Amino acid sequence: MFAGTNGTPSSSVAADFARNVGGPQRAGVGENFVKFALGKTTVVGLRDGYVDMPPTRLRKPDGQPFRGDLPPSIPLVDGKFRLSVNAFLIIDGESHILIDTGAADSWEPTLGRLLRSMQEAGVAPSLVDTVAITHTHEDHVNGLVAADGSNAFPKLKRLFIPSQAIPLFDKIDRLARFRNVRVAIGEGFKIGPSSTAVSALGHELGHMAYEVKGGGSTLLVWGDTVHVPAAQFERPELTWEFDADQDKARASRLRLLRRSNKPGHFIAGAHLDFPGVGYVTRQGDGYRFTPV
Repeated sequence: MFAGTNGTPSSSVAADFARNVGGPQRAGVGENFVKFALGKTTVVGLRDGYVDMPPTRLRKPDGQPFRGDLPPSIPLVDGKFRLSVNAFLIIDGESHILIDTGAADSWEPTLGRLLRSMQEAGVAPSLVDTVAITHTHEDHVNGLVAADGSNAFPKLKRLFIPSQAIPLFDKIDRLARFRNVRVAIGEGFKIGPSSTAVSALGHELGHMAYEVKGGGSTLLVWGDTVHVPAAQFERPELTWEFDADQDKARASRLRLLRRSNKPGHFIAGAHLDFPGVGYVTRQGDGYRFTPV
């Protein structure tokens, strides 16, 4: 049986409060951004927009799509999944590390809000000196180029790309100008003072998550580990049509859910309902997600 919009049934207020102690604390909120304090590190959830996808994108354990048999508890908008598209800025001292960049003008017109979201949050794009990409799909990497054709982050010094994804990145003509700053990285690579790369293979070649530590807590920015939160927390065996390797994607999701299911551990997802930050707890054969 599926749960509600975020896979979140009613739960003990006391238990939820205890889980949040020391975790990300809201430090500023706007329509398109939420700032969280993680100890001395600031994490900013940024809205790039949303994209609507047909229910057939969600795959059953045997790889077959749902066709007319999607549980009614999973919300649809005009018959489609509405996927939030989020990016996350890590401010650690003088370091400004942006994890994923949105789509800019390269895909649906409902996307491309990232630079406006940063402006609303009071963060100038020129402050971003480092970008770390989870994978090379257009809603994660194409925002390196602004809609007017300029470099979205004019003082970018380092562009971290998972090593397996370098050949894919180099095929994107739009991004050829950034080849001189790209750096191939792997599991355990330190992208900043408090942030480390964590392998999350399956959704795309080299798919990478990034673990941020601060204030005694850990936040795992996990890219496209979950696409449909109302389904894949409760039933993590369900996959996504665009998972390059559905078996590996399923295995990574299960591993990262187990990794995150402990006190002091939180997740941030590119396609979780904005701002996409919360924690997971075990529920039956699956998990539940509780937003912070």
